[in-house]
Amino acid sequence: MFKVLDKKLMLIPFIVLALHISILSIAMVVNYTVFGVIAIIVSITILVLVYIYLQRWLALNEYRMVELSKDLAGARQYVVDNLPLGIILLNDDEEISWMNNFIYDEIPEEFHNAPVNRVFPNIMTTLKSNNIHSIDTSYGDKNYRVHYYEDHNSLLLLDITDEKLLSQKLEDKDPVIGILFLDNYDDMTQNMTEALKSDLNNSLTNTINDWATENHVYLRRFSNDRFIMVMSAKSLEKIEETKFGLLDQIRESSNAHGAQITLSIGIGEGSADYIEVGELAQSSLDLALGRGGDQVAIKTINGSARFYGGKTDPMEKRTRVKARVMAHALRDILLEGENVIIMGHKNPDVDSIGSSIGVAKIASSNNIEAHIILNDEDIDDTLSRLMKEVEAREDLYNIFINSDDAWDKMTPNTTVVIVDTHRPSMVLDEDILNKATRKVVIDHHRRADDMISSPLLVYMEPYASSASELVAELLEYQNNQKKLSRIEATIMLTGIIVDTRNYTLRTGSRTFDAASYLRSSGADPVLAQTFLKDDIDTFIARSDLIKSAEINDGIAIVKADDTMTYHPVTVAQAADQLLQIEGVQASFVMAIREDDTIGISARSLGKVNVQIIMEEMNGGGHLTNAATRLEGKSIDEAYNELKEAIDAFIKNRSE
Repeated sequence: MFKVLDKKLMLIPFIVLALHISILSIAMVVNYTVFGVIAIIVSITILVLVYIYLQRWLALNEYRMVELSKDLAGARQYVVDNLPLGIILLNDDEEISWMNNFIYDEIPEEFHNAPVNRVFPNIMTTLKSNNIHSIDTSYGDKNYRVHYYEDHNSLLLLDITDEKLLSQKLEDKDPVIGILFLDNYDDMTQNMTEALKSDLNNSLTNTINDWATENHVYLRRFSNDRFIMVMSAKSLEKIEETKFGLLDQIRESSNAHGAQITLSIGIGEGSADYIEVGELAQSSLDLALGRGGDQVAIKTINGSARFYGGKTDPMEKRTRVKARVMAHALRDILLEGENVIIMGHKNPDVDSIGSSIGVAKIASSNNIEAHIILNDEDIDDTLSRLMKEVEAREDLYNIFINSDDAWDKMTPNTTVVIVDTHRPSMVLDEDILNKATRKVVIDHHRRADDMISSPLLVYMEPYASSASELVAELLEYQNNQKKLSRIEATIMLTGIIVDTRNYTLRTGSRTFDAASYLRSSGADPVLAQTFLKDDIDTFIARSDLIKSAEINDGIAIVKADDTMTYHPVTVAQAADQLLQIEGVQASFVMAIREDDTIGISARSLGKVNVQIIMEEMNGGGHLTNAATRLEGKSIDEAYNELKEAIDAFIKNRSE
């Protein structure tokens, strides 16, 4: 408004001057009289006044501009110095050249001219490598959102400490739902006297209730062997710090009463929706039980599962009732389909082939066409000896086809049966798996976080010695059972022998029942041992691996020569044989495979859970038998990663 008034006032003297000149002109025209002289004097006077007026007006405006500049500079300086906003200017070497008062007071003087990456570790590296202009970071007890302005080579730091604290408080109050399940409670208590059962029940319930009260957990029992619990995310965080010692307490409490009861817990978190969290809790419990029980599985909405426990070898919990139900369910599914395609895992072993042959026999017993996928490049020395026997039996040999032929035989009604694995990344042919709409999974490994999606039937028993054992039981309950041939029964028996290391590991009473069934079907143990024989080069390679073992505190580690390549079977056999050395409780053998990846085979006598160690390296398996494969790393890097995983396991076990 002031600017508009100034412009109007500035026009007044010019208007007066114009009028005066007009009058003077008229007077001059009429006559050069006294009036004209007066007009000239008046004109000169007006011009002088106008000049003085303009000078004063310009001085006034200059004063106003100076004052306004001072006000703007003061406001700008106040913003730069006092608002909760940090400004850092960098030089070409990414060193701090200037910072405003706000951030100046937060950073120690020794860092005032230091590289900014020393103050906020790797901040510039992260911003530039990821081509981003904003990142959250922290310094001391403050949290900042940093904006990078490349044109000015400057950083703008917004204090978001209060925002982070508020966000953390909200997250701490997120609902967490869990389901506690007493493993094999019914089996352990069915033959107990009422008095003993009551004592055991009171002991277990009191232990769980005391734990819940101590950790601010709402707990209610809704069946003999199940509890539901509700807590906050903050409570769960504190419980995780204790590594769920409740598992050990339940095990000890039940042992004191002459029972072997363990506890499995499934927990869901990461959402404010109680339905989603509840479904996650049930899914987590299924995962914990699928891995053998006696452990905790925690799932979040957008994260992978976390596990605690799993220190003991799973107890055999299978019943013949379940085997019979699964056998009938499998038969019905196969009959609903058009044909059957069977495949195991990559680099198939004898157990994978043996269980595949058993499933093919189930299909043929129900007059359904079945084929097993096996490519030439998948056949190692052991399978080569086995396939020579198979080739002599044309009807059995014709069951085996390669991936291309299997693809051509696939229809929307084809049932794809996956044996000896349940992880999509491990199947022999992922394209076949992705094309299939009807899938069945039969496996004896502990369940991993990733699993084949949408199967029609899942028969996973981590208590079984091998997939061949599971399939042998399914064969027994087929209504139109066709007798296994001698070679078929022998291959399945060989699968059991390999996975149990001649019946010394993971061998239960059901294992011997399955072996007895196969033996009665004509399985030849001598022929089985023939399949497992090694040539001299393999024997020497395995011996070289064993010879290079370094043994410390009962753990043997072999780092093979990085100029040599080894077959996975040779590596696994070396790990097995290392356990025969006195004092060795666990063995790890790593070597470069023919595909330039690094394979690690891990074995244990039970005191060391090699499954947990291998899972830390994106592998898996059983408590006593596990493995992993690493890509894009040197063998030295793999060795260091393995050492860190072993050290972490030992540290957690001792806590």
